[in-house]
Amino acid sequence: MSAGGILFLLGFGLGALLAAILVWAQVRAKEFHPGLYWATIVATTTVGTTLADYCTRSLGIGYPGGSLLLLACVLTALFAWHRSLGSVSVDTVAGPKVESFYWVTITFSQTLGTALGDWIADSALGYGGGALFFGILLLVLAGLYHATRISHVLLFWAAFILTRPLGATVGDFLDKPVASGGLELSRPLASLVLVAAIVLLILLIPQRAGQHAGDEGAVA
Repeated sequence: MSAGGILFLLGFGLGALLAAILVWAQVRAKEFHPGLYWATIVATTTVGTTLADYCTRSLGIGYPGGSLLLLACVLTALFAWHRSLGSVSVDTVAGPKVESFYWVTITFSQTLGTALGDWIADSALGYGGGALFFGILLLVLAGLYHATRISHVLLFWAAFILTRPLGATVGDFLDKPVASGGLELSRPLASLVLVAAIVLLILLIPQRAGQHAGDEGAVA
C-alpha cells in the first residue's frame, strides 16, 4: 500500500474513532447537551465526507453510482429503524436503541448529501451555483412543510440530506481558487469562518431537547 493510502486509512480511522466516541457519549447522555450534539454532528459529517469520496471515486462508479448506493444505505437504515421501532420520527429519539438508529441514519444521510454536493459542484453550476441550488431546494421544502400535509418526517429527512451538500458547496466556494469559481480563502481561514458561523447560530437559535413519545403534548 502506498504512503498516501496509509495516511488516508489512518486519517479515516482516527475520524471514525472520534465519531464513535462522541456517538457513544451522546447515546449515554441523560439530557440534551448542545455542544456534545453538534460536535457529534460535525464528527459524523467528517466521516461521511470520507465515505462519500470512497463511494464516488475509489469504487469507480462515479457520482451517479455512488449517490444511488448511498441512497440505498439511507433507505435501508430508515427501513430497519421503522421495522424495529415503528417510526423514524426524530420526536421518538429517546433511549440507546433508537439513538443508535438515528446516528447511523444521520451518518449515511450526510454521506449521501456530500456525494450530491460534489456531483452538483462539478457540474456547470459550480460551487456558488450549487450552494444557491441547494438553498432553493431547502426553501421549497420549508414551504411544503408549512403549506401542505406532506409527511413532516419525510420532509425532515429530505431537508437534512440537503443541508450537507449546501454546507459542502459553501465550504468549497470559500476555499477553492477564483479561477474555479471560489473565493480562494485558505483552508484554515475558511474553516474558521464556518466554525464561527456554527457557534454563532448555536448561540442565537434556542437549543432544546425535542419532545419524545410519552411526553406531555408529544406527537405520536
